[in-house]
Amino acid sequence: MTTEPDSFPRRHARTQRFSLGAPRSFTVAPDGSRVVFLRSASGTDRAGALWVLDPADGRERVAADPYALLGGASENLSAEERARRERSREGGAGIVGYATDAAVELASFALSGRLFTAELRAGTARELPVSGPVIDPRPSPDGRRIAYVAGGALRVVGAEGEGDRALAEPESKGVSYGTAEFIAAEEMARSRGFWWSPEGDRLLVARVDDTPVGRWWISDPAQPKRDPQHVAYPAAGTANAEVRLFVTDLDGARTEVVWDRARYPYLARVHWSAAGAPLLLVQARDQRSQLYLAVDPDSGQTRMVHADEDPIWLDLFPGVPCWTPSGRLVRIADEGGARVLTVGERPLTGAQLHVRAVLDVSDEDVLVSASAGERAAVPETGEVHVYRVNELGVERVSQEPGVHAAVRAGGVTVLVSAVLERPGAKVRVLRDGKPVATVTSYAEDPGLSPRVTLTEGGARRIPCAVLMPTDYRGDTPLPVLLDPYGGPHGPRVMAAHNAHLTSQWFADQGFAVVVADGRGTPGRSPAWEKAVHHDFTVSLEDQVDALQDLAERHPLDLSKVAIRGWSYGGWLAGLAVLRRPDVFHAGIAGAPVTDWRLYDTHYTERYLGDPAAFPEAYARSSLVTDEGLSSPAEPHRPLMIVHGLADDNVVVAHALRLSSALLAAGRPHEVLPLSGVTHMTPQEQVAENLLLLQVDFLKRSLGLS
Repeated sequence: MTTEPDSFPRRHARTQRFSLGAPRSFTVAPDGSRVVFLRSASGTDRAGALWVLDPADGRERVAADPYALLGGASENLSAEERARRERSREGGAGIVGYATDAAVELASFALSGRLFTAELRAGTARELPVSGPVIDPRPSPDGRRIAYVAGGALRVVGAEGEGDRALAEPESKGVSYGTAEFIAAEEMARSRGFWWSPEGDRLLVARVDDTPVGRWWISDPAQPKRDPQHVAYPAAGTANAEVRLFVTDLDGARTEVVWDRARYPYLARVHWSAAGAPLLLVQARDQRSQLYLAVDPDSGQTRMVHADEDPIWLDLFPGVPCWTPSGRLVRIADEGGARVLTVGERPLTGAQLHVRAVLDVSDEDVLVSASAGERAAVPETGEVHVYRVNELGVERVSQEPGVHAAVRAGGVTVLVSAVLERPGAKVRVLRDGKPVATVTSYAEDPGLSPRVTLTEGGARRIPCAVLMPTDYRGDTPLPVLLDPYGGPHGPRVMAAHNAHLTSQWFADQGFAVVVADGRGTPGRSPAWEKAVHHDFTVSLEDQVDALQDLAERHPLDLSKVAIRGWSYGGWLAGLAVLRRPDVFHAGIAGAPVTDWRLYDTHYTERYLGDPAAFPEAYARSSLVTDEGLSSPAEPHRPLMIVHGLADDNVVVAHALRLSSALLAAGRPHEVLPLSGVTHMTPQEQVAENLLLLQVDFLKRSLGLS
């Protein structure tokens, strides 16, 4: 008797989108002698281990094994650690993050709320008995001490486990030291709340007081005996947490860092290196002005290094601001209609590149991640490359078409490359630009090859991916499924194999799948991204334009068009069936933001402004205030609303308010509540069945079953 192979939805869920077993989170020693990374033992093992690779011979060894360190015991995560993982969309287990000293000889990490260190040269790991549960442990640059957060206090302990003590303790409920507040972690990509000095003799420590923030209750109706979770949620137009910053000595003495917090309340970035004074990036609440500030760590006084202003908004970017080794400011700026890399006051790139992130800064050059700009000679749909930039010019490090990222130090570069032709990502170790080793991936092969065409659609040349069923012969037009995210921070049209796996699976159920990255999505130009200012609905316009143009070149049956999406994509799916029933015949809205007044401050106000000042922008982009809901006009298209009841990012109130409005308007819809599920859907059976139920709904709604 043969066993039926597991379905793609089951394998996709079990492997966490085929990411388990893939190496990630690379750190290179400054002398180039070690590459440190995380990887689980197989494509179905969630528990990450800490590994070290020697570029000289390519050999890998385990530096810390979570199973051995816990003695086979299961993990026990604190509520604070679960929240941190939710903010970073971390679905793994075991060692999910680590930090090292400057020499990359000592690593520290939290495991089941306990503090561990690993000697990376020797390959040994041990536990330090400290107060817990431990969050975000980080060695001092000299490796002599470990700072960590426990119970809202910042603590420090010697690397041998001696002298554990608190440096800063909360004065009252609602106050914490050393952690990032909700919107910093969720929207600013700042997950940290403390930073060591280069000498290891003091720290910059963030103090967060979320007392002013409104409280929301997140409960699970399926578990009536379980207490609701009390969450401080800064909804658009309401109070944020108060964030202050202190220079803190190892004896607990502290000096407050002074800047105009009333005008610039957002602490967006902190950088402290041997190249210069501590460097802050602080933003105004409307995100149209920001200051780069150098800190005097003795007095706490700040001086302005640079100021940015933009009439629409200012973006934040990974890796900047920072200093070059010679003390020049490195930043990414929107100048002359392009996104450019600037060192000192000199732009080093132009309109040919759209710079996304700074990866490394050396005396000779800056390593950046970038895509082709609007004025590039050749469009590179869905591609992201790594470039070396200096005053002499620009050199591309990654060559094959695809999506590339890199980490670099000591003449060694770890280049991570994903392409359309092969699954997963290939990780190569380069020394002086030449391959010397490959980091093994244990990720499973999806067993599915996307039949994808990367193209452009509509007069605006919207980046698109078109996927056809694997066995399609081109004889008849196919029903269409649009599968977008469609909004800020979420490009879906990628020149990478695994990016299209779910879309291909839907295509193999009998659909032509279209993915379109319209205005508002990153990767082309500042103007492209900022076109959604005060009006998210341009995202829908671009989906329609792309669809109608693609139908002239591909066998798309425009009498049967559906759309599905999650989060912003879920909002877009709901908007599509409500605003354009002439185009869309069914929709699946997963975790949709239906009322933008219920979403957080930093994200929502950047795009739509203050709801008190711009109520029309919120009404225009809302689903529950949609005037069409009360209209008797036909047709009313079927809509499935899916939402996790434990979601603390897009709370389930969004789905419930939309359902109530639809019910009042007599519009057909289905609601699928997911008990115990957050904004992610990591549970294997839930994730699998969610895909199967969506296919069933689409076929029923389009008359295909």
